Amino acid sequence: MYLDINPEVCTGCRLCEIFCSYRREKAIWPSKSCISVLKYEEEILYIPFTCQQCEKAVCAEVCPVQAIKRNPATGAWEIDTGRCMGCKMCVASCPFGGVAFDPWRGQAFKCDLCGGDPECVKICPTGAIKLVQGPEAVLAKRRRAVAHLAESLKVLREVEQSV
Repeated sequence: MYLDINPEVCTGCRLCEIFCSYRREKAIWPSKSCISVLKYEEEILYIPFTCQQCEKAVCAEVCPVQAIKRNPATGAWEIDTGRCMGCKMCVASCPFGGVAFDPWRGQAFKCDLCGGDPECVKICPTGAIKLVQGPEAVLAKRRRAVAHLAESLKVLREVEQSV
């Protein structure tokens, strides 16, 4: 399982951040949310991002106390807060910024897919966040990456032609 995020339909409402933080903290506290929305004002672009649930998770590999393990039921990489010693190696190693650090608890945290029923997916009014599971998950992720690359190349060609 992983979250398939489509920034093209995100409106920047940030309900995903609010509901994620409420589920985790029982308070509206977006800085404690496992999903964040990057906002680009001039381009009117909003990009939600969270843990990518990598097949080979660097964060788990660098953890010196093996506090990050894959949940067999959901396939999500989860941080065992009883083992986490707060070294921040996982935070520094994640290439996607999917792991955060809670300075009050002295521990790392990341998306655990809410046990297989993510709040962000349920609350997103535009469907920008979807839970993808099963064998199609890897294929869907690759298709999105290829489509994004194709669109980027198209924009580059247009820029080159206009110069």
